[in-house]
Amino acid sequence: MHDDKTVQCFIELRVQGWAFARIAAELNVAKNTLIAWSRQHQHTIANLIAIERENRLHQHLASGEARMQKLGEQLRAAEVELAKRDLTTLSTERLLTHVESLQRRLQKEAGSMRFVSAVDQIPEDEYADRIQTWNP
Repeated sequence: MHDDKTVQCFIELRVQGWAFARIAAELNVAKNTLIAWSRQHQHTIANLIAIERENRLHQHLASGEARMQKLGEQLRAAEVELAKRDLTTLSTERLLTHVESLQRRLQKEAGSMRFVSAVDQIPEDEYADRIQTWNP
């Protein structure tokens, strides 16, 4: 019989992507036992793998605020350059298309605004048996 510490170590090594043969050699546990533990703890292992992937993803992607900041900076730079251009040239059309694309991306990144009020905060004469929403 193996202690809980050994089982926990097995789970951590599986999350790190170790193969059963390597774990068996590292922990000195039979491969059949490891397979049984894998079945027994499959949900824990899967959840920990998902958490690890999410952490790696967040390390490589900028936050929404950072992306919005960069898009805003690019939009301002393109608008400054556009103001210098003669609107009849092809490169201006491309720049204008780029500005519009940045505006759409920035609006998408910001998301739609939605205001809500809890039912208990709505005055009696405006109460409507549901949360009221306002979309500007």
